[in-house]
Amino acid sequence: MAGKEAPAAEPPDKKARVGRGWEEAQNPPKRIRGGELEEQPRKPPKRKIVLLMAYSGKGYHGMQRNLGSSQFKTIEDDLVSALVRAGCIPENHGEDMRKMSFQRCARTDKGVSAAGQVVSLKVWLIDDLLDKINSHLPSHIRILGLKRVTGGFNSKNRCDARTYLYMLPTFAFAHKDRDVQDETYRLSAETLQQVNRLLACYQGTHNFHNFTSQKGPREPSARRYVLEMYCEPPFEREGLEFAVIKVKGQSFMMHQIRKMVGLVVAIVKGYAPESVLERSWGEEKVDVPKAPGLGLVLERVHFETYNQRFGSDGLHEPLDWVQEEAKAAAFKEQHIYPTIVSTERHERSMAQWLSTLPIHDFSATALAAGTAPVGLGTQDPSPEDCTDQDSD
Repeated sequence: MAGKEAPAAEPPDKKARVGRGWEEAQNPPKRIRGGELEEQPRKPPKRKIVLLMAYSGKGYHGMQRNLGSSQFKTIEDDLVSALVRAGCIPENHGEDMRKMSFQRCARTDKGVSAAGQVVSLKVWLIDDLLDKINSHLPSHIRILGLKRVTGGFNSKNRCDARTYLYMLPTFAFAHKDRDVQDETYRLSAETLQQVNRLLACYQGTHNFHNFTSQKGPREPSARRYVLEMYCEPPFEREGLEFAVIKVKGQSFMMHQIRKMVGLVVAIVKGYAPESVLERSWGEEKVDVPKAPGLGLVLERVHFETYNQRFGSDGLHEPLDWVQEEAKAAAFKEQHIYPTIVSTERHERSMAQWLSTLPIHDFSATALAAGTAPVGLGTQDPSPEDCTDQDSD
C-alpha cells in the first residue's frame, strides 16, 4: 500500500551467525593439535533439580549465604563450595547464585538445624552427582536426595507448607516456684495435656505481629495460617527429659515459632495468664518472650500442589521424599539431637533463658492507633501474604 514502509531487511549474515552460534554451542569447535583436528569434550546437559538437605546448624550463621561477609559462615557457603568442587556448576555460579537459579525453601536462622531443607538449582547432570557433592561436604551437612523438576520450579514459591520441630528439656514446663533447672523434673500427663491445649490455640489464621519484629497489626503479611501444633510425649536423653513440639504452617516470619513456644512456656510456668494468648493476636502490643534457637529444626517442606500437577505426569517424580525418610531420621539421631542435648548440658541455653522470664511484662504496653481488633480466623489467607520471610 502507498505510504507503508517496507520492513527493514536483516543483515545478510544475521541468520547465519545465529545458526552458527547455536551449532557451536551444541557442537564445540575443534582444536588443531599436531596437525590433527581434536574435538573439545562436550559438557553434560544443565537441568533444574532439587536437593534434599540435612544439616546441624550449630556454628553457622544461618542457611543463606552472605557474600562479602566471610566472617559469618553459613550452610550455603559449604554447599556452594561442594557444588563447585564436585564439578556440577562453574566457579562463577558460586559467586553469583542467580546464574544457577538457586533458591531455598527457608532461610533458617543462626544455630537452627534442618532434616528436610529443599533447594532448587540448575546443574550439570554429571555421573554420581549425589555422592560427589557429599564427598566435599562435612559430615554434619548431607544431601539426602536429588530429583529432577520442571524448568521453572522455585523451591520457595512452590512450597505449600513447612513443618518445624522444637526440642526442649521438659523442665521448661515446670512451675516457676521450682528450681529453674531441675533435672529430676518429669512432665506429667496433666501438664502435657495443658501444653497441647494451649498449642492448639495457634491453629488457624491469626495476626502474629507480636511474634516477630517490624510488623504492624494492620500489615496483611503479619497474618499467618497454622495447620497444626502439638507436643509429643517426652523421652530421656543422657538422664535429662526432653519433648518435641511440632508445628506445620504455610510459612513463618522471623522468630515466630520461637515466640510461639516462648509464650506457651511462660503461661504453663505461671508467669503469664492464658488470656494473653488471645490478646496477642489483637491490636495491642504484647511483650512475647523468644525461646532459644538451639532446639529449632526444619523437619519437612511440603509440595502438595506441585505433586498433584506434575508428580504423576510420567516425566517428573513427586516431591514426597518417602524413600529418604529413613536417612533423614538417622541424620537427626546422629547429628541433630545429640548436638541439642550436649549443647543444652554445657551451655544451659534453656535454663538461662528461663531465668529471664520474670522481667517480661505480659500486660498490654501499647495500642496501634486506628486499628480494629483482629478476630480468630480459620480461613487460609491469600498466598501472597504467606511468602516465607524467614523461618526463625
